[in-house]
Amino acid sequence: MDLSLEMFTNIPKVLNHHYKEGNFNWPYMAFFAVVHITAFMGIFKVADCKRESYLFFFILWQLTGYGITCGAHRLWAHKSYEAHFMVRFLLMIGNSIAYQGSIYSWAINHRIHHKYSETNADPHNSTRGFFFAHIGWLLLKKHPDRVEVESQLDYTDLWADPLVRIQHKCDPFFAVPAILSPCLVACYGWNESVSNSIFVVGCLRYCFVLHVTFLVNSAAHLWGDHPYDSKIAPAENPIVSYLAGGEGWHNWHHRYPFDYAASEFGISSQFNPSKLLIDTFAFLGLVRNRKRATSSWRRYRERMATTTNDTDADRCDATNTTDCIGTDAKKEM
Repeated sequence: MDLSLEMFTNIPKVLNHHYKEGNFNWPYMAFFAVVHITAFMGIFKVADCKRESYLFFFILWQLTGYGITCGAHRLWAHKSYEAHFMVRFLLMIGNSIAYQGSIYSWAINHRIHHKYSETNADPHNSTRGFFFAHIGWLLLKKHPDRVEVESQLDYTDLWADPLVRIQHKCDPFFAVPAILSPCLVACYGWNESVSNSIFVVGCLRYCFVLHVTFLVNSAAHLWGDHPYDSKIAPAENPIVSYLAGGEGWHNWHHRYPFDYAASEFGISSQFNPSKLLIDTFAFLGLVRNRKRATSSWRRYRERMATTTNDTDADRCDATNTTDCIGTDAKKEM
């Protein structure tokens, strides 16, 4: 289950097994092959880039990451807060440039992940190993259990958002222009070379953000502390949080998925720029109904102080998807 030498040595045998069983998702195999080859080429061009390109790389890492963390994850998948159309539009653009499929598909996968975590229905079941949870799940056809549960859940709330509908209807055709559009900024903004713009600002940056997100599914389910729920795999992983905009406080998040902060504390105690961005929009009047689980956690600790029986009624019920998208929580106006 962990990242080990044995895992790497078993990869050829595992690949051979899935090849014989016809499990490979060949379109995704081809897509990720191109992504990683071009990103590898970009590594050798980093030293030749202009300083502006380094800064732009960092800015894109943050802004496109927010399209995933604040957008697809906390807003659309969990409905942990409500946002003005302009905020949703900006998050949709950032999400599109980060390109991890459409918001609609991403949110569906994530809701299934919470409802059936660490089972065969979980899209990136971490009990199948680091590689599978990280990227392997995208390279294989869906497990039959996952196909079965997909048809049982209700996603009408996602489809009701016109921005989600439009983006999904354009998927996957917007992938290439979304990934490469920042290259035009580098080319015309500070006369970066075409090759450096494509392979570093475009391909390497895109691949890097992909793997940062993937670490939430793999590393944050395998390593870290479990201060909120010792019975589940997701853990508090500060390294993943630093890389992924505060998404690594995963033990709290899986206990209380409806919490818009995805962590117990704020930016002063736990690195969480995604929460800070949402709070900034709220200060500007563009976000409302931010849901928090701190009161639930406080009640749980008070109850546990008088009993040894862990029957937490405030924990998100993994068999009830509505709990995982936020129906019983303290709201911050």
